[in-house]
Amino acid sequence: MSNRTLSFLLIPTLALMIACGEKEPPEDKNQVMNQGGNISQQFRDVTVEEKLDASNYTYLKVNENGNLFWIAVPRMDVKPGEKISFSKFMEMKNFKSETLDRTFESILFVDDAGKGKSGKDVASPHANISTGKDVSIKVEPLKDGYSVEQIYSKKSSIINKVVKVKGVVVKVNKDIMGTNWIHIQDGTGKDGTHDLLVTSETVPEVGKTIIAEGKVISDKDFGAGYFYSVLLENSKIIIE
Repeated sequence: MSNRTLSFLLIPTLALMIACGEKEPPEDKNQVMNQGGNISQQFRDVTVEEKLDASNYTYLKVNENGNLFWIAVPRMDVKPGEKISFSKFMEMKNFKSETLDRTFESILFVDDAGKGKSGKDVASPHANISTGKDVSIKVEPLKDGYSVEQIYSKKSSIINKVVKVKGVVVKVNKDIMGTNWIHIQDGTGKDGTHDLLVTSETVPEVGKTIIAEGKVISDKDFGAGYFYSVLLENSKIIIE
């Protein structure tokens, strides 16, 4: 699977829906098709007004600054009055839900919805590819690891290898594409080589010093202009 294809896994599968307008999309997101609608990226914060559960999806009537509209998300435990956010969606016109026996004049199919958080903070791991350098951070590199700058400068020789790095957490985006996106700095690097993205099941707090051990991935392109020169994937994290 290409990195470009990965970026579209954030959008619900629309193949059957587009073809016949009769069924909810299947749960297998590897069948994603970019047809019949336009994929959009925009941070949205909304309040749930009404909820309808179907087979694979939860349909929500939401309020965004007084504007009411419908969205569909993978089955979600949410109640009217709760706030959710999202950033990637596809609008479908005159979509009929066979399960609900209802036709929606317009509905947004969303796959990155989160509860009780601001979309500008968590809706997408690509919102800020890196953060500004914190000049107050000074971390001694590990003897058996690399500094943040070294991971950038040596990436061609360590690609696909598992390495260690020590740094301070400066930004965390939780529960994005099934993992957590953590930005760390150690005081080294400049001009875009000062901030390293680490993905992990662990969720450290901002300000904590951590040791991350993960696989070096180079030139990761998620599409929509969001490109990472290097990152550590599926990392094990020790919080100091």
